[in-house]
Amino acid sequence: MSTWTFPHVPAPPDWRIDWDAIAGRFAWIRAMAGVPQEPAYHAAGDVLTHTRMVAEALAGIDAWRTLPPEERGLLFAAALLHDVAKPARTVTEPDGRISSPGHARAGAMLAHYLLWIGDGLDIPPPFPWREAVTRLVRHHGLPLWFYARDDPRRALLAAAQTTRLDQVALLAEADVRGRVCADQRELLDRIGLFRAYAAEVGCASAPYPFASDHSRVAYFASAPGSQPDPARVVYDDTVGEVTLLAGLPGAGKNTWIAAHRPDWLVVSLDAIRRERHMSPAGDQGAVVQAARAHARDLLRRHEPFIWNATNTSRALRTQLITLFAAYHARVAIVYVDAPYEVLRARNHSRPRPVPDTVIDRLARRLEIPDATEANSVRWVYA
Repeated sequence: MSTWTFPHVPAPPDWRIDWDAIAGRFAWIRAMAGVPQEPAYHAAGDVLTHTRMVAEALAGIDAWRTLPPEERGLLFAAALLHDVAKPARTVTEPDGRISSPGHARAGAMLAHYLLWIGDGLDIPPPFPWREAVTRLVRHHGLPLWFYARDDPRRALLAAAQTTRLDQVALLAEADVRGRVCADQRELLDRIGLFRAYAAEVGCASAPYPFASDHSRVAYFASAPGSQPDPARVVYDDTVGEVTLLAGLPGAGKNTWIAAHRPDWLVVSLDAIRRERHMSPAGDQGAVVQAARAHARDLLRRHEPFIWNATNTSRALRTQLITLFAAYHARVAIVYVDAPYEVLRARNHSRPRPVPDTVIDRLARRLEIPDATEANSVRWVYA
């Protein structure tokens, strides 16, 4: 982790939060004002009121105060951002209840985008810091509902591959203490159960130590509720290797290929578009079909190759990995990241730049690959 610090993190001796400075700096904080919440769960008021209460609750927890400064900053930023998607996701149901379905997943993508462009920040944070906050936002509700999942152990093991569950629990505790509701005591008990279960299954503060990369992939590829014992060694029957690149246009994927896989065959969606004189903004069905046909031919011959495309959504990567795994290929994901201004400059200097609107749309829905997806996952960043 870097020495980059988030602004306005409360510090000793008084641990005071400068709300005027925070609201003046971040438009996404101001956007929370007036956004309603279901009174049964948030009787104190709107999303901004709840966010302030959560941050103040976090600043008052001894376990947070004793953390190293950078870790305090991560959690404080996550507390401010944990409901950042509620202004866009909040709806009033037909029965009058107020809900914000999918706000954790949407909030993770929005938080990543805001941190990437440096919205309200003097200098955008580096990739590891940005990613750590994003994952906390994504999983902040897990301690309250993990027990209701079809396979609670799988839910914890998956989250632990991307973020520290002790930090998730601390954020969830602040989230509960920063609200007015009749079931607050019950919710705090659930967080206690989450902490105990995470310790029991061996992933409280680090990823679960699977016996091998292949065993990890086999575990998470299984259907929920039907996973093998995570401690079991799964026989590795892979033949051939595929490197799946992911990253926004201009991030440096071609540069990575030239430096690390110069002799490998490349299945490139950009190359197919150029051959067919097609725009990246149009229908990509024919491009993807041609790329898949080429990949199948290489897979049948067990010939290593690179799949070079943006692959910014997990759903798309899953489709491709399922195809590669059907031929027993070993899959490595390489995600290439670049700072916002660097990426824009690179793209604009291209002979055929991708429209800024396309990059912005991809960036707003970007899902960073994680270790539950493939045999190996590597993040390359400046």
